[in-house]
Amino acid sequence: MRAARALSRTAGIVIVSLASAVTGALPASESVPPSTSVTSTGAITLTRGSVPFSAFASPEALAQFLRDASAPQAPALNGSIEASRRFYDAVNSENVERLKKIFPVTIESASIGGVRTDIVMPAEGVGVLNRHRVLINLHGGAFLWGAHSGGLVESIPIASRGRLKVISVDYRQGPEHTFPAASADVAAIYAALLKRYRPQDIGIYGTSAGGVLAAESIAWFAAHGVPTPGAVATLCGSVLDLEGDSAFVGPVLMGQTPPAKPLLLVDLPYFKGASSQDPLVFPGVSATVLAGFPPTLLITGTRDFAMSSVVRSHALLVQAGVNAELHVYDGMWHAFFVDPESPESRSVYDLIVRFFDRHLGR
Repeated sequence: MRAARALSRTAGIVIVSLASAVTGALPASESVPPSTSVTSTGAITLTRGSVPFSAFASPEALAQFLRDASAPQAPALNGSIEASRRFYDAVNSENVERLKKIFPVTIESASIGGVRTDIVMPAEGVGVLNRHRVLINLHGGAFLWGAHSGGLVESIPIASRGRLKVISVDYRQGPEHTFPAASADVAAIYAALLKRYRPQDIGIYGTSAGGVLAAESIAWFAAHGVPTPGAVATLCGSVLDLEGDSAFVGPVLMGQTPPAKPLLLVDLPYFKGASSQDPLVFPGVSATVLAGFPPTLLITGTRDFAMSSVVRSHALLVQAGVNAELHVYDGMWHAFFVDPESPESRSVYDLIVRFFDRHLGR
């Protein structure tokens, strides 16, 4: 999904109160404005100020930021699910058409393991070195929307750029279904692929909710005695819930007021009745589960509300002895790479392709 459209923001310069960003960076007499206070819990009272767009971000990224600032806003997360699905399908379908012009592919619908999928193939054919490799893509969308068109947005550039076969999965979502329905769907597809591919030749990646599901899938395979795939990438998603500094600062840098509390994944309809301490929900709660992860790629941006969770996930994976790779893009927001025009997005596509090329088949 074009996640940026779901976030309200100002144009170009975000008007915020971010006194904490300068605390300690200025002389003591200037470090904390008189109107700023720090509570006993460490919370900082914000005062008005301005934060310019990142000097490290590309002009194309700024142009996208400004376009999204004036784009129609998404329905509220707690509103009509059907309205949200229609909104995001329209946005994603528009993106699909843009992407197909840049990245030529063929798309075929298929049922694999009883689960609906889209098989995305590069128009010029799968590369010689990739004939025995396959990627599974798990779309974003808060475990509520993103089926079909959202998955294609994430699959098309990778299939074309990497000359890889990518299977985009329409896993079951809330509120109609609850955890672990999506994990079971991924497992069904993975089991079907294991009849044709070695586990080390299969890669799994996903964005946002799909990145969370990718990590959950690794934990699910281990719990059910299924061989681990060759590599996994969780993009703007993690092995933990959405907490930490960025859950508050990220929205501010996108032109919103700080939320009263983080938007926790366990509060979403899909996770109704699930425990945040279950490693099949959040593998990061178990060092033992994390130790079984294959090479893992994590990508986020400094304006991503999920950044803290992603960064912490990387630290936990490294502590568990996993070959984990983290890339943080300055000035970029949640799922920024679904828009193909910026150099940052192209960089992400190439990172994903190179990552799987290095690790699949090892």
